[in-house]
Amino acid sequence: MTLPAKAAAAPMIRENITDLIAFAAVAEERSFTRAAARLNVSQSALSHTIKGLEQRLGLRLLTRTTRSVAPTLEGEDLLATLNPCFERIENRLQALNDTLDEPTGTVRIVAVEYAIESILWPKLSPMLKKHPGVNVELVMEYEYTDLAQSRCDAGVRYGDQVAEGMIAMRIGPDERMICVGSPTYFSACKEPQEPSELTDHACINLRLSNHGALYAWEFEDADGNEINVKVKGQATFNTINSVLRAAIDGHGLACVPERLAKPHLDSGALMTCLDDYCPSFPGFHLYYPSRQRSSSAFQVVLDALREPN
Repeated sequence: MTLPAKAAAAPMIRENITDLIAFAAVAEERSFTRAAARLNVSQSALSHTIKGLEQRLGLRLLTRTTRSVAPTLEGEDLLATLNPCFERIENRLQALNDTLDEPTGTVRIVAVEYAIESILWPKLSPMLKKHPGVNVELVMEYEYTDLAQSRCDAGVRYGDQVAEGMIAMRIGPDERMICVGSPTYFSACKEPQEPSELTDHACINLRLSNHGALYAWEFEDADGNEINVKVKGQATFNTINSVLRAAIDGHGLACVPERLAKPHLDSGALMTCLDDYCPSFPGFHLYYPSRQRSSSAFQVVLDALREPN
């Protein structure tokens, strides 16, 4: 018996949609390995899926080398068509979800370790207990991450570092980077009186992962002129908490957020220097694309993080 046209077409439509989702993942990730992890399937199964889709379409959608994967011209054209469609479907599903009384969904936020520990988690932890249907994934990254590429809904940066075209919402107070050292260090070394004298001191460096350079310590004189000093020392880290720990252990001077160092200043484990050269600057802001749809989960996250005026 011949099935009706609609019934016969249904399995093919489902198959194509599944395969198109797989193709979009590979094209966006530019990697079968990352796409397979994203889709929670094996690389061999994913490769088989893409080959089947290309055979049915009679088109080469991806170019593959031993080192990279990239869409062909036909693949780029198909991806440009698929992404808006997938986005509309996702938005519609989210709109249906938003009709529920209890917010549900997952929100991914990328931020540096200090922001996660001092701002995000303390504010989001109580919210998660109130809303069991909301999931939050906090991604620790020191690079200026592209939200679309990292599949994150929002990111956190200092207020003066938010890119144009993004909506920015303050989530923390103004910050101040200060120069600190242990009493042991200051008992052995004369306290610097000007930032330029830091070149004669052992300093603990922070390596910036976004371009691999060492962080140049930033100061400001009485007239508001910026002073950047490249320091040197035996220890270098790529997380600020490690820098702080090394300063407490007496390995040299460190430039760290004042709020992070405060408990150790209060206890006497650390002392400050060059205070007159350490200005305040805009604190952490949550940023997200202006086109970001405010889902129920995203909205409760915003409400939890928003800094009171």
